[in-house]
Amino acid sequence: MQTPDQAPKSKFDSIATFLPLMWISLAFLTGILAASRFVLPAFIWLALAGGIILLAVLARIFLPRLSPLLPGFPPSTWFLITLSLASFLLGAFRYQLSIPKIDAYHVAWYNDRQYDLLITGTIAAPPDVRDAYTNLRVRVTAVDTGDGDLEAGGLLLVRVDGDESYQYGEIIRLRGQLETPPENDEFSYRDYLARQGIHSYMSSAEVTRLPFPRAGNPLLRWVYEFKDQALANIYEIFPDPEASLLAGILLGLDNGLSAELQQAFKDTGTAHIIAISGFNIAIIAALFVTFFSRVLGPRRGPWAAIAGIALYTILVGAEASVVRAAIMGGLGLFARQVGRRQTALNTLAFTAAVMCIINPFTPWDVGFQLSFFATLGLILYAEPFHQWAIKVIGRFALPSAAEKIAQPVSEYILFTFAAQLTTLPIMAWHFGRISLVSLIANPFILPVQPLVMILGGLALLLSFATLPLGRIFAWVAWPFSAYTIRLVELFDRLPHGLIILGDFSFLFVVAFYAILFLWTFSQGRVRDSLRTAVTPSVILASLAISAFLIWNAAFAAPDGRLHITFLDVGSSDAVLIVTPSGRQILVNGGSSPSVLSDSLGRRLSPFDRSLDWLIIAAPQEEQMAALPRTLERFPAQNALWAGNSQASYSAMQVDEWLTENSVPVTRAEAGYTHDLGYGGRIEVLSATERGAVLLVEWGEFRLLLPVGLNFDSLAELNYGKTIGAVDVLLLADSGYAPLNQVDWIANLEPQVFILSVAADDEFGLPDEGVLELVSGYTLLRTDQDGWIEVTTDGRDFWVDVERR
Repeated sequence: MQTPDQAPKSKFDSIATFLPLMWISLAFLTGILAASRFVLPAFIWLALAGGIILLAVLARIFLPRLSPLLPGFPPSTWFLITLSLASFLLGAFRYQLSIPKIDAYHVAWYNDRQYDLLITGTIAAPPDVRDAYTNLRVRVTAVDTGDGDLEAGGLLLVRVDGDESYQYGEIIRLRGQLETPPENDEFSYRDYLARQGIHSYMSSAEVTRLPFPRAGNPLLRWVYEFKDQALANIYEIFPDPEASLLAGILLGLDNGLSAELQQAFKDTGTAHIIAISGFNIAIIAALFVTFFSRVLGPRRGPWAAIAGIALYTILVGAEASVVRAAIMGGLGLFARQVGRRQTALNTLAFTAAVMCIINPFTPWDVGFQLSFFATLGLILYAEPFHQWAIKVIGRFALPSAAEKIAQPVSEYILFTFAAQLTTLPIMAWHFGRISLVSLIANPFILPVQPLVMILGGLALLLSFATLPLGRIFAWVAWPFSAYTIRLVELFDRLPHGLIILGDFSFLFVVAFYAILFLWTFSQGRVRDSLRTAVTPSVILASLAISAFLIWNAAFAAPDGRLHITFLDVGSSDAVLIVTPSGRQILVNGGSSPSVLSDSLGRRLSPFDRSLDWLIIAAPQEEQMAALPRTLERFPAQNALWAGNSQASYSAMQVDEWLTENSVPVTRAEAGYTHDLGYGGRIEVLSATERGAVLLVEWGEFRLLLPVGLNFDSLAELNYGKTIGAVDVLLLADSGYAPLNQVDWIANLEPQVFILSVAADDEFGLPDEGVLELVSGYTLLRTDQDGWIEVTTDGRDFWVDVERR
């Protein structure tokens, strides 16, 4: 029997009582989106909002008296409707208020003038370092058009030479032309930057550092300096590519990963591991709470997980996008702990609204969209999926066993699927692709991510105490990051794992969410110390780590053969030679630091990453640009230098590094021989200002590396007659016809040709004439075959390639 207080409410009254904060917050977000389409002065939006708020107050006062005349429309419903409308108008007002006034006091006023300007400003964010250049965000303080400094403000994005390093807070002066950021039919860089408050762009500039104390927030300066040191320590204690992966996971710096590996993460649907987003943190938060709940108990575990997320946020720099992702990820954790859908949905919508009050351009940020919908997926579907798993497993097992089995199934498979379900349309719309293999890859990869983060983070923190201690702990952490990369690459090679959609209609996104939400809404103390800590799972994990390390060490041990690997570094040369006794020699390096570092990290022992010898066989920029940064991670003990040490900027940097680190340098001359042991050797056949021609010999095996070949060398070597037949020949200069002449190839009589070239070489290499010359022979190309490894025992030789 019902009491009057328990009497059923009307359907309209339920609207007011069900998630009121959510409706008001969503109205605010909708107002922001509407104002981006319908432009009105800010004061009109504010005046309309004021009128609606007044109407809401009056409705609150007078509607209760009129309620008998309006059956089915209780006062609370009208009050919610008017408040939501006012929130909508306030959202529009906030957006309009954020549109900058472009006048003579804003740097964008000076865009697209056909002359150089002098811009003074402060570096407002950590530099975005790429392989060939660096992006700087500069907060402008003055503009000089030729008549002296004029006061100005606003943000500017400038691309500068990547050879110099810059720091947050530095005061600099730029010389160059200001441009409006470009846009085309496929992508508007102008709109993308405008949503970050940037309306001006310099595609190139001369930079002068001004002798003033660094500006900016002192706390942020300390955080960024800590982050820089942390990055250096990661590369000091871990090998690449695992170091670059951990830099992405722990510090949010994923530009050290090679483009190919980054694409593999994207294609397998595991990019959230290396991209700091709400999706990533929501998944990691769920794993953290499980891990800490088992260690600290169901009450303390979630608080430890929240503390871990907060520490992680500070560690990666506490930038706006990271803080937003942490808040969203924390909300996903909060939703699971509260267990009440209404409370979590109210909190999620309100938090999104607060973010948009701070920055009204937030709704257009892809990271925000993925964060919001991933968290929404966990709120709506994590617990139902978990209960479903218990029910299904319970058909075949006892209830207690079903609960235990369902827990890991939910954490590593179903919770990921819950987040993917609500982010699928967003990823399809923005990226035009859907990863089918992600449903298989994530359950294999996600379970080790807490260990990657926790053990990798501990190794990093210990490295600040002492690097040797950090290296020791890195041995324990390294297998899990190596496992992550190898599994991503394995799943990336599976056929039909990726669906390319091309242009994707936004109407499909709307229809998907409409159907999904219509269907949705219609219908966990520390153990008793050591005794309990040493569980069978801990023992098995320790044995697995030991086996992995021993297995890796066995594969890295010398096998008594000579290995020559041509690394896939584009239209340049990078050759890694491993002698029968295990000594490591690098010949040149190519143009990309991330590609070279990734390639070396995969081949050198994670416990000894130094190079015994560095051979500079050609000092040109495209042959050397990767070396300055890579030598910091893979230091050379000795160097053999051929050619002019001042031939390029990178050559001068390498020469300076060798001098600063007291590395013995031998100048290459014709006739010089380097002993490889076991009777093997590298002989310098010719040495000129352009570089050297090297012959690798062991027993009956001969391989020629004409890395620094020029016309003088051709004549000196009598077009190959003085060399005689070789087994393997590297085509000079990526197949440049004048250096790969008919007589040269005929006199050398190679069995195998190696061609190191980029797939999209800007000069059209290799030349067609060279390809015709080698037709009928075995030709291996790095652009088609990836890395190419030649192995010999001094009598026979074998060839292995990456892709076939």
